[in-house]
Amino acid sequence: MKVTILQFPGTNCEYDTQHAFESLGAKTEIVWHKSESLPSDTDLLVVAGGFSYGDYLRSGAIAKFSPVMKAVTEYADKGGKVLGICNGFQVLTEAGLLPGALKRNDGLHFISKHHMLKVQNNDNIFLEKLNNGDVVNIPIAHHDGNYFINEAGLADLEANNQILLRYTDANGDILNPNGSVSSIAGVCNKSKNVFGLMPHPERAMESILGSDDGVKMLEGFLAS
Repeated sequence: MKVTILQFPGTNCEYDTQHAFESLGAKTEIVWHKSESLPSDTDLLVVAGGFSYGDYLRSGAIAKFSPVMKAVTEYADKGGKVLGICNGFQVLTEAGLLPGALKRNDGLHFISKHHMLKVQNNDNIFLEKLNNGDVVNIPIAHHDGNYFINEAGLADLEANNQILLRYTDANGDILNPNGSVSSIAGVCNKSKNVFGLMPHPERAMESILGSDDGVKMLEGFLAS
């Protein structure tokens, strides 16, 4: 499997992401944001985490205008699989490839810690290796992770099983670290080929580092 990983000025998780997928046996290629095309053999496109353009204006607001984003949109519109992690999630919402928006955490502070997530919907390639109701331990690291969507949009997400993950405690009870609507940590589009989440599964690949719960998440893409 070939995983293409985007790199913007300020991105800092592209190499973690590369290491994670290569440890699962995938081939990877990092593509600079000024590229106007994607490798033709791309099986999965990852918009990695970090601080693209220093998070000026809003997180992801400038990155959506990078030359590569036209190719990203075309790839997604043709059914290509896209995963946005943290800042990548922010970029995808700003570009209109995912519903909702990410705003400043309720506490106005940067949060960096391990946090439990509950799997809400596994009828998608991203989470098919997990079961609905599973609780996983995945690091979070964000200042603008507060997911917002209006009531009508939230109803659509619920109706179409687009809510992937919610922030919880170890028992699966809601524990919201940033104020996200309905404690949402990750969503997908209606076609279920574009995925976004604020937590970092690429940082949860080895138990010696605190958790290997990210393995089953990323393995879903390799099995598809």
